[in-house]
Amino acid sequence: MAAARVALAEGLECITLRRIAEELDVRPGLISHYFPAVDDLVAEAYGTAAGSELDELLPADRADATCTRHLARFFALAVGEAFDDLSRLWLNARHLSRYRPALRARVTAQEAAWRDRLEGHIRDGVARGEFRTDDPMVTAMRILVVLDGLGALVNSGDALDSPPEVLCLPAITAERELGLEPGALRPTTSD
Repeated sequence: MAAARVALAEGLECITLRRIAEELDVRPGLISHYFPAVDDLVAEAYGTAAGSELDELLPADRADATCTRHLARFFALAVGEAFDDLSRLWLNARHLSRYRPALRARVTAQEAAWRDRLEGHIRDGVARGEFRTDDPMVTAMRILVVLDGLGALVNSGDALDSPPEVLCLPAITAERELGLEPGALRPTTSD
């Protein structure tokens, strides 16, 4: 969706009926026919971008590898430069959601979707004997809080100057929370 691309590249504030109409080379009236309120378009753009990134970072279908490998892939991608725009989008959406009820509802829904997807991976890993945790939901939330905290550095430029131990903090936290050996979720030279 054009609005999701604008949201990722330029920010949610840049989404207007006119801007999206220009992107699609249509009249603004066509956009307003489907989204009478720009706040609904902003919420949809955010939800589309965040939802598609979730499917890319942490696919629901994980039959092709172990739960440990899926989480290692997740951490390798989530803290990489390729997803800096997504981190910015989350910061942007959480800020604007204070004033925009439709966006607040979508942020809440996306937070639940990310938590539920990660919790599902953790539950599967526990069932397969790969992970150990008494409460997969709390474990998922702890991991996401650390990942969000690291994502907050994306606007300051500090993330690029951070020591590797800081950049690996989400994976280190997950290893500890899931009873894994240190390094189990971090890339090695053979990966």
